[in-house]
Amino acid sequence: MSIPETSWNTRLAVRYTDTTGTHDITPIQSFSPTFATSAEPLHSIERTHVGVVATPQSLTFSMSVNAIGPAAAQLTALALNGTQFEIVLQEQVGNDWSFSTIVLSKCVITSAVPTTATVSGAPTATFSGFSMHVDATDTGGTKTSGPPQTTA
Repeated sequence: MSIPETSWNTRLAVRYTDTTGTHDITPIQSFSPTFATSAEPLHSIERTHVGVVATPQSLTFSMSVNAIGPAAAQLTALALNGTQFEIVLQEQVGNDWSFSTIVLSKCVITSAVPTTATVSGAPTATFSGFSMHVDATDTGGTKTSGPPQTTA
């Protein structure tokens, strides 16, 4: 059995919009999203497992950039200004990924941790935060969104 050669043609970017237009911050060195849904069984005096109590979904992320280009400064500015932004992972060309796009929207950076500068490599900065919404579109065009949005 042979494994088909994969050509990774994906791109990760942070996208934000201000008064001058839409801007992409790239390259992002690494990205680690975490999606968590918590639920626990509901019990009564008469019997157990009569229902479920669900807590809100949690969408957090951590991303690292080299601290030698403009990306670290741009992300720091977004964090200090409290600017909401999108994290966009999209397939540029080909079919090398299960999803054609993943967009974490309404993102806010909650912490930034730079590494120490060394002689043998570029320092990095790791930014962590949360997202209030995610949209994922698979290669077949099916879109999945979460967490459910409520309107007041």
